[in-house]
Amino acid sequence: MPSDPSVNMDPDSKELSLSPPSSLSPAPRVRPPISFASPGDFFRSIRARFVSIWTRSFIISLIAGQFLSVCITCSSVTTTELVSRNWVLPSTQSFFTYFSLCCVYTPVTIYKYGFKGWAKMIRRDGWKYFLLATCDYEANFMSVKAYGYTDLLSAMLLDAWAIPVCLFTCWVYMRTKYHWTQIFGVCVCIAGLGMLVGSDFLTGKDGQAQSKGTGDGFMVAAATIYGVVNATEEYFVRHRPLYEVVGQVGMWGIIVAGAQTSALEHKLWMTASWNGATIGLLIGYTAAMFLLYSVAPILYRVASSAYFNIALLTSDFYGLLFGLFLFHYSPFWLYFPAFAVVMVGLITYFWHATPEEQGESDVRTPEYLGKIRGGASHVGAEASGGV
Repeated sequence: MPSDPSVNMDPDSKELSLSPPSSLSPAPRVRPPISFASPGDFFRSIRARFVSIWTRSFIISLIAGQFLSVCITCSSVTTTELVSRNWVLPSTQSFFTYFSLCCVYTPVTIYKYGFKGWAKMIRRDGWKYFLLATCDYEANFMSVKAYGYTDLLSAMLLDAWAIPVCLFTCWVYMRTKYHWTQIFGVCVCIAGLGMLVGSDFLTGKDGQAQSKGTGDGFMVAAATIYGVVNATEEYFVRHRPLYEVVGQVGMWGIIVAGAQTSALEHKLWMTASWNGATIGLLIGYTAAMFLLYSVAPILYRVASSAYFNIALLTSDFYGLLFGLFLFHYSPFWLYFPAFAVVMVGLITYFWHATPEEQGESDVRTPEYLGKIRGGASHVGAEASGGV
């Protein structure tokens, strides 16, 4: 197991994982080599390499990443509409998200483990999920606060800091090795983000900063926590069932969000605008975030949390599409090549490495529970396997 986080330049190397080997783990695929024997061989090998990328795992990763990007866009659009209707309760919004996750996934966990087994899991491992849910909630809170202080361009650029943080944290947990083409793919995606930010600057959508230093500090802190949280959740879902992990995030998130909401927003509940429109928007926001929290762990298994972060860079483009229909925005031409650049980066990320090499999944229920309802303690390690 390597002791330094340097980028691996060996094209034949594969990642290491803290998980024990499993007979159910998918065998890593090897990309066709690039031949430099002649121009004809070179172009044929490039074509073969490109075709080899489009495996079932990669297609699932690509589609899931863009679906999650649309979910992020939906949450942003609904939040913007809520603010325009004098409904500014970010902690309350988060509370309903965690509440929905708890209501769906905690009963599944109790059914699988039994009430005593579920209680035992909380006593043994609840502190881990409490820390995860607390960090997740506070990152959301600080991100919202950052947009209230700094301008849009700074917030978008600093939010990309979550990507290198997530890459490093994955290395800490799973000793993941990154091929140089993956780092290049990340850089291409960030270049696409830069084009999107440039589009907003040229069209005057950056807004005004009330306190740029404070807002930038909030965003850097939020992005750092996001990167750690995403990598930590990936490590959890590669070793525990999804219903356990997501259900625990929801349960502890209710407690954390409820406490902070009661302390900070209890007076605002009385002055906020409560009507059919705001309730409908709140339901839409909660549904989008529920889907995000439900599908993201699947993408962590199929690809990685790092790929999840770079896939979300297309959300600004989808925001433009929403704006065209809802707010009658005039599209700026740079948005479209920027989206194409990000998509090229997402493909480049797996130009050499495969989704199966990003981390080994050995999903098991807690050993101290023994056999659970509906099957053995070993759930399975298929890359795209169920819950």
